Amino acid sequence: MDDQVIKEFKQKIQKVLDVLKGDLATIRTGRATPSLVENIVINAYGGSARLKVMELSTVSSSDTQTLILTPFDPSIINEIAKGIEAANVGFTPSVDGNIVRISIPPLSQERRTELIKAMKHKLENGRIMVRQVRHEAIEEIKKEYEGREDDITRLEKAVQKVVDDTVDTIEEWGKHKENELMQI
Repeated sequence: MDDQVIKEFKQKIQKVLDVLKGDLATIRTGRATPSLVENIVINAYGGSARLKVMELSTVSSSDTQTLILTPFDPSIINEIAKGIEAANVGFTPSVDGNIVRISIPPLSQERRTELIKAMKHKLENGRIMVRQVRHEAIEEIKKEYEGREDDITRLEKAVQKVVDDTVDTIEEWGKHKENELMQI
C-alpha cells in the first residue's frame, strides 16, 4: 500500500514535469527548432490543422537559423506560408519550390531579457504545481494512515525527497534554458 501512494505521487509529478517541459519548449531561443512552429494552426482543405510533424508537413532545421517545412501535399504550400504569417510569431516564410523556408531572426538583448522573465514565470508555475501535488499527496497519506504516525512521517519524508529532487530538476532546466537564451 505504501508503494502505491508514492507511485501515484511520482506519476503526478512526472505529468507536471511533462507540462513544464512543453511550456519551456515554446520559449524561443536564438536557435531554429521545430517546436517554434509545430503548434501553428493552418487553414487547409476547408478546415484547420496544426503544423505539427505528421499532420501537414515535416519540420526540420537546416542550420541554427533556418527551419525547413516539407508539406506532405505540395498543393497546400501557400496555405502553410500564409498560416505562418497570420500566426504573427515574427517569422517570415518563403516558398522555395516544394518547401517553405523560415529564417529565424536573432534575438535582441531586450527580447532575451523578456524571454528569461517569461521562462522564470513558467518555472515558478511548475514549482507551484509540484507543491500542489505534494499537498494532495500528504493529505491522502494523512487520511489513509490516520493514527499511524510512524507511517505518516516515513511517507511524508519520501514525498518530500521526490519534491526536492523535482525542484532541483526544474532549477537545472531553468539554468540550461537561460544559457540557451543568452547565447548569441
